[in-house]
Amino acid sequence: MILRNLSIFVIALLTCACTQAATPEAWAAHDQTLLAKCLQASHLKNPHAAGSPALFDDGIGYTALLLKGTYPQKFMNNRSGTELCLFQRATQKALITEWDGAITAPRVKGP
Repeated sequence: MILRNLSIFVIALLTCACTQAATPEAWAAHDQTLLAKCLQASHLKNPHAAGSPALFDDGIGYTALLLKGTYPQKFMNNRSGTELCLFQRATQKALITEWDGAITAPRVKGP
């Protein structure tokens, strides 16, 4: 009797865990929404994704995406730029910050 109840409990637990996993369609919809919201929030001209999204744990609830484009200001002379988009999955809000200096190697001072 105890083994039977334990078996039913384990099967129910596994069923719950499996049904909460996202489907490929759900991830595709997430990626489409992520890209649309990040592009909409971008300050760059002609922004596009620069790589794949970085998915953070559900406890954090964010997905990060790098964007590349050109600065729209005339004095920037169409200089290319990079932004980091943090997409909050729960609210579907995109936050943008400039990311140009974050991906360049630091200069090493001579002896």
